[in-house]
Amino acid sequence: MLRRHLLAGSLALAALPAAAQNWPNKPVRIVVPFGPGGPADIYARVLGQELGEALKQPFVIENKTGAGGTIGADIVAKAAPDGYTLLMMSNTLTTNETLLANKPYALMRDLTAVAPVNASDLVMVVTPSVEANTLKELIALAKAEPGKLAYASAGPGTPYHLSVELFKTMTGTDLLHVPFKNSGDARNAVVGGHVQIMLDAVTAMKPIIDSGQVRALATTGDKRSSVLPNVPTMSEAGVPGYEATLWLGIMAPAGTPKDVVDRLNGEIGKAIAKPAIRDAWAKQGAEPMTMTAAEFDTFLKKDIDKWAKVIQQAGIKAP
Repeated sequence: MLRRHLLAGSLALAALPAAAQNWPNKPVRIVVPFGPGGPADIYARVLGQELGEALKQPFVIENKTGAGGTIGADIVAKAAPDGYTLLMMSNTLTTNETLLANKPYALMRDLTAVAPVNASDLVMVVTPSVEANTLKELIALAKAEPGKLAYASAGPGTPYHLSVELFKTMTGTDLLHVPFKNSGDARNAVVGGHVQIMLDAVTAMKPIIDSGQVRALATTGDKRSSVLPNVPTMSEAGVPGYEATLWLGIMAPAGTPKDVVDRLNGEIGKAIAKPAIRDAWAKQGAEPMTMTAAEFDTFLKKDIDKWAKVIQQAGIKAP
């Protein structure tokens, strides 16, 4: 009986593709192309710990910042397609496909979709010195003084930038863009009162809102944020049809074996489905996203197309 069970187990193992049988047998690195402390970095570390425990190998987080995420993305695009180098990416990289025509890589050519991780709303905040308690009051103030109010972003092409450009297009307002190297620096500038406005991730901004250092005017989802239930959506507050989110996902170098991609997709799905993870993220305003690798590939292509239209309509150019 024991021999029959051992034989069955051996046959089942033999049926698995070779790459999946052997992977991972050494540490895996997750490259985060953004600075420490931002959503991509925070959730990469959570995911890395979960994957490390499940797959019995360390998942090491490496921050490779610069050029709107393209430096880190290029490192992964040029890495060996063996499943040992992954990219924690966001919709910054899908917008870069239109904004940065001369990048050293092409996202959908040089990398392959693995799995989404989560999505969160953005929230528009202003410093207490801004004389606007509602979004409509901010719009009126911006129209009365074109170009005087400034907004902070994590750099050209990031969701923090393009979400405001979409807002400007839909409201006919003129706001001055003040780009920073990362979302943490942009956030600090707003908290310090040096820049008046920011559309920031709910996950990062909620504690600052709760402390009274900034005033929340609207969130960007199609429904109210579960962690900011008293803050109206953009549509409710005066910009009907407005929607923008910040999402994160995992990609790998093009040519990574499909069985490794599929195994990663499955393990990521298991990790983010854990009640403890879902509950912790819900308290932060983040919602897990689950798709197959093929579905995530389609999602990425649609997101590239969506933001290409915004960039073209707003006439946004890379610096």
